Amino acid sequence: MDRSPRQMALQVSLDDSATFDNFFVAQANRQAVNYLSSASGAGLEFFTYLWGGPDAGCSHLLQAVCHQADERGEPCFYLPLAEAAQYSPEVFEGLESFPLVCLDGLEEIAGHDGWERALFTLFNCLRDSGSRLLVAAHCGPRELPVRLPDLLSRLQSGVVFPLQPLNDEGKRQALQLRAQQRGIVLSDEVIHYVLQRNERSMRALFALLERLDRFSLQTQRRITVPLVRELMEHEQQAVAGEP
Repeated sequence: MDRSPRQMALQVSLDDSATFDNFFVAQANRQAVNYLSSASGAGLEFFTYLWGGPDAGCSHLLQAVCHQADERGEPCFYLPLAEAAQYSPEVFEGLESFPLVCLDGLEEIAGHDGWERALFTLFNCLRDSGSRLLVAAHCGPRELPVRLPDLLSRLQSGVVFPLQPLNDEGKRQALQLRAQQRGIVLSDEVIHYVLQRNERSMRALFALLERLDRFSLQTQRRITVPLVRELMEHEQQAVAGEP
């Protein structure tokens, strides 16, 4: 079976919504986003390391960089390492042919000897070929539990950006931005209700927004607090197995 890197790159689909246009930029993250969204792409250094918690937006930004590269016609390779169990370290072989390689969830392979050696080799090959490497993890490079000393020193050598999660006001504005781009009007009352009664991660909030959009279309009603309440009650009944 052909498992070339180019074929595998096609098997990993990007989230269409993970673009710079619909990423709400908190002031604390503006420098990182400005750096990553450089229009020509020439602003990226050889190695860039993003880190932040699960709700900080690292995955969104890595995929946004890939979408932007695709718009420029630049081949890129994106791999979410949370799926590393599906592959083997050999997936890194030959990736130096890509001008841009993005690895998401570096903590997933830290401490695994085979993966660490493969990443060390990839790092050197990409540097020698003039390509760029962009990675993301849930912790900074000094806290990453890497065993291979030479790899650890490489991971500490690049441009490092910590990303801060959004506060409640930032979440409100991010929801408004995503809603506007879907043609949805969300009142402050609706957003307050959602933030008080729903899981507060941005992934969960955006998922709820999609469900509200579908429910609004199905019922031909505007998104109001009663509509949100009705949807949540239906979903709770479905989970409980109630008719």
